[in-house]
Amino acid sequence: MRHAKKINHLGRTSPHRKAMLSNMASSLILHKRITTTVAKAKALRTYVEPLITRSKDDTTHSRRVVFSYLQNKAAVSELFREVSTKVMERPGGYTRILRTGFRKGDAAEICMIELVDYNLNMLATTKDAKKTATRRSRRGGAKKAGAVSSAETTASEIKSKTPTNTAAKVEETVVEEVAVVENVIEENAIEEVREDAAVAAADATSDEEIAKG
Repeated sequence: MRHAKKINHLGRTSPHRKAMLSNMASSLILHKRITTTVAKAKALRTYVEPLITRSKDDTTHSRRVVFSYLQNKAAVSELFREVSTKVMERPGGYTRILRTGFRKGDAAEICMIELVDYNLNMLATTKDAKKTATRRSRRGGAKKAGAVSSAETTASEIKSKTPTNTAAKVEETVVEEVAVVENVIEENAIEEVREDAAVAAADATSDEEIAKG
């Protein structure tokens, strides 16, 4: 019985399992992401993250300890020269597991394990999301002011193009539209105000022509 034995043996003997994790850790450090099963990825995460933490202290002793696990000089050099500088400010959680589906042969769950600080697309997406959230909190006032100013400009244009005796009617219509714009902060509010103001001006002009005729 395997009571209280939390390690996943992965169906391998101890030497075989250690060699496999060592090779996978070296590949992850060199290539920054690898594809494997979820069970192996979870075992690899507990194997490689302590080594990444140790790489923050670039001493001869730390390099020898890491080399005893990886047995790969190129991976050790990459870890201490490149990876450690990227993760220096991160207190932990250096890897990310992204599940990608199931393998056709045995239906094993497949995932991609990667170093968090090297996924530039995801980091950019996260930064853009933060910027968008910040803009939303400030966007209302700017939109409201822009809509009002655009409505006022439209009103002045309509006044200059319409006869003098219809300016009062047009001005009342535009004032009503400005009041609507102040309560609506959606992006299409400005276009609606312009269209309504133009329709009002056309109606006023046609009424005047009918009165003259």
